[in-house]
Amino acid sequence: MTDFSPMILGIGGTSRPNSTSELAVRCALHAAEGMGARTKLIDGALISGLPLYVPGRTERTADECAFIGAVRECDGVIVASAGYHGSITGPIKNALDLLEDLSRDDRPYLDGCAFGAIVGAFGWLACGTTLVTLRSIAHALRAWPTPYGAAFLAQGQVFDNDGVALDPKIGDQMALVARQVVDFARWRNAGASLA
Repeated sequence: MTDFSPMILGIGGTSRPNSTSELAVRCALHAAEGMGARTKLIDGALISGLPLYVPGRTERTADECAFIGAVRECDGVIVASAGYHGSITGPIKNALDLLEDLSRDDRPYLDGCAFGAIVGAFGWLACGTTLVTLRSIAHALRAWPTPYGAAFLAQGQVFDNDGVALDPKIGDQMALVARQVVDFARWRNAGASLA
């Protein structure tokens, strides 16, 4: 079971390079790599550049194709969003809406994937409501939200430019989300091997 190296996809960021949510997902991906997972980051630059999702439109840009391809290949996903006015950011929602392209796949949407949720906001109320929104979207996409969802106050500098948490307690939160996503991907793989 431990020989399996799951592919964990991190999605996070805003139009601002090295945003707090992008650095948060980098921190979680570093932890996942430390557990033997392979990782890929879909950062704010790519997310913010995606065209607005339009139901029924079938043409896709290269960035949309790259995003959908990365989701198809992942064994688990970690999504980090800022809390804007009590919910997830527009670019994160738009990217997750694009997963409608997976509705007719053999594995529809994120069926059977662990989904780790991370939220950074200026207040605890926005942290809570945004976390609930991410977890609700995970259910709608047939993913398995991890038991633990991380939330932290995004006041001041929280991470360095490499995605290392400046507060060890926040780093521990990112690592816990990563561990639960990686563990679930391994358990699911082991179960599929027995079937």
